[in-house]
Amino acid sequence: MTVHEAIYQKYIAPTARKAGAYVGVELEFPLVNLSRRPVDIPAVQTVVAGFAERFGFSQQVRDDNGNLYSLTEPVTGDNLSFDCSFNTLELSFGKEESIYELYERFSQYIGDIQAHFRDIGHLLTGMGIHPYYKYNDSVPIANDRYRMLYHHLQSYKEYPERHFHRLPHFGMIAAASQVQLDVEKDSILQTLHTMNRLEPFKAVLFANSWLDCLPDLLISRDYLWAQSTQGYNPHNLGMYETDFSGLDEYIEYVAGQSMYCVGKQGRYFHFTPIPLRDYMRTAYITGQYFADGAWRTASFRPEMEDIAHLRTFKFADLTYRGTIEYRSACEQPMNAVFSHAAFHAGLAQELDALTELLDTDTVLYHHGYTAPELRELLTHRTLPSFIRRKALSEKLREILELAQSGLQKRGFGEEAFLEPLFDRAERLTNPALDYVTALEHGTNAEELIGRYAELSSLHAGVPLTSLKLGEMELRHGCQLAHDQRR
Repeated sequence: MTVHEAIYQKYIAPTARKAGAYVGVELEFPLVNLSRRPVDIPAVQTVVAGFAERFGFSQQVRDDNGNLYSLTEPVTGDNLSFDCSFNTLELSFGKEESIYELYERFSQYIGDIQAHFRDIGHLLTGMGIHPYYKYNDSVPIANDRYRMLYHHLQSYKEYPERHFHRLPHFGMIAAASQVQLDVEKDSILQTLHTMNRLEPFKAVLFANSWLDCLPDLLISRDYLWAQSTQGYNPHNLGMYETDFSGLDEYIEYVAGQSMYCVGKQGRYFHFTPIPLRDYMRTAYITGQYFADGAWRTASFRPEMEDIAHLRTFKFADLTYRGTIEYRSACEQPMNAVFSHAAFHAGLAQELDALTELLDTDTVLYHHGYTAPELRELLTHRTLPSFIRRKALSEKLREILELAQSGLQKRGFGEEAFLEPLFDRAERLTNPALDYVTALEHGTNAEELIGRYAELSSLHAGVPLTSLKLGEMELRHGCQLAHDQRR
């Protein structure tokens, strides 16, 4: 089998069937110790064990220290896990047709576990950056995968010619909202092209990862990923730089994405990223693996089945499940936590109309900027001068009305999940802008953490700056690379 055939079998073949209405959702939440100390892992483990017993999450995985880090409910396939470290908790759900089905289970899980976390002075909150990251221990979960990943991110020091930032633990402080939707073979390219052009508009609606040492950015996640060793090969993450003329061109693009890790001989190796096509042509790869408390070096022979370990992080990524996964959105406040899933589920039903709307747009496009350049511009706090605020607000509303129409066609009554987004479009704001503005007006950080943790619509439609002000908690000083942001 050739590399191109292997890519086809992994990514294209699963789409050769009629797409369903199913939705898969993954939600990551910072776990905050409200006493401004590191997460209390023993206490958190007690909470998680109790949760597993109450909800029947019987399929359990422990790390090398004996700590539970992944729990699955065998009937629904719902999973509770910790992502990268014990500072971030992830809830992922078995696929369902109705987002309401997922929301009902989510509400039960969160209502239960939040009460027990509060009892130990902790809280899950809906933010894309851990608000108390400076108080956390930056220690990966003690298993092969996360130990390898952290070591790979720390290897930025080996590439002095590259301008990587000095936050290799960013995976332990960043949180995302991800959704997977079925896609059919004939619509793969249109979906990728259209959703790629949608990204600048999404930046305005879903920004929620403000970081004090990148104060001009409302979405620091884009920068943290791109300027790390995960961005060694830009084709592995972010947006597509061009439209593909056909599936063969897309497959060739995937062949140019880089391998950086693989499981071999019971070991997890990582190595200097190398494009998949070159990886398969190389007689031996030299990588590092962890054993007996130390990192060791060994060589291995690449095999075609290693393609299973090709890990990419495009904003819209075709997966081996016959789905496209959308992963550019920061985690959202709890009261809008399914807005991202509903947004994409609705627009997928109106793909032709969305394509036409974006192809003819002049609010953002046709001003000399590509889609990736527009996305980068719109991650900033200040809008570019060529953008007319009223026109942008109206365009966002048009997009949301298309999403609303698509949800109506789905027939599950999911339109309610879009309500917070209409307010953001009208005010041209987002959770990150509301958060930093509130901080600057003196609102206490812990108060905001609590508000972003509320499952009810406590502050839906109300600018956070209008809330009661208290002592400002704004700290600076995380260490970046020498090439500071422009």
